[in-house]
Formats: sequence, C-alpha cells, structure tokens
Amino acid sequence: MMGQKYCLTSAQWKYAQACLTLAKRFGLIDDDSPEALEKRCAAKNAETVAAERNGQVTYGTRCYNIAAYLQYELTRFRLDFVEPSDRIRALGVCPDFTAEETRAFYDANRDLFTRYFNDSFSYDEVRLIIEKRLREEVYDNLVQDILCESQNR
Repeated sequence: MMGQKYCLTSAQWKYAQACLTLAKRFGLIDDDSPEALEKRCAAKNAETVAAERNGQVTYGTRCYNIAAYLQYELTRFRLDFVEPSDRIRALGVCPDFTAEETRAFYDANRDLFTRYFNDSFSYDEVRLIIEKRLREEVYDNLVQDILCESQNR
C-alpha cells in the first residue's frame, strides 16, 4: 500500500494526495504523482548537498526521507495559502476577510484567545491569527472538495 511508504494510514494518504492535487491546480507543483514527489525530494536533498559542498550555510533538515519530505511539502502548501504567497494571491483563490468577519470569529471563540491566567488577548492582538485560521478553513474545504471529486468518479 502506497500510504505505508509515507508512514500514513489509507485515509491520511488520500488526504495527502488531495493536497498534492490542489497544489498542482494552484501551480505550486507541476506533477502530483508519487513519482514526482520522490523526484522533488531527491532534488531537495541534492540541493542541500551542493550548498554544503560550496561552503554555504544551510538551515533545517539536511536530508529528507520520503515521509518527512511529504510532510514538508504539505506544510509548505498550506502555509502558501494561509499566509498567501504572491503566486496564490495572483490566482485570486485566497480570500480576504472583513473586520466584521474576523470580529465575529473572535467573539464566537473567545476561549481560544486567553493567556495562562485566563485573561484574554485583545482583538487587535489576534486579528492576523484569526485571518490565518479562517484561511485554513477555506484550504481544508478546497481539499475536501477534491476528495469528494475523487469519490464521485
């Protein structure tokens, strides 16, 4: 089973495939196949080796196994949407939220915005976090749409 190679359950693998498909639709990757994922992983590892050989300072993971690289990509794709990259902004798929929408989320979820001693963060302190959270919901809905498409085939 393919998911085992990536240390994922069958359901997690389907979700990961849907995320890869969404990334392809957004133009973040050219190919959403497992083979292309493995090629991108090898290229990323080769890039790090070459940088180290050239005496460049490198940060983060030096050599990805395929499971770790998949998680790296899935996180990167989500972040490209949540903190919209220029490419995502240009597509027009990432929503902006009004002050009323973010304020409504804040008012409905005040329990999410408390400190250790139960005092609350102000709306202004967490407005950007709320926008990111709302974009995460949009991203997850887009992935769910892809999962529904694959079930309806």
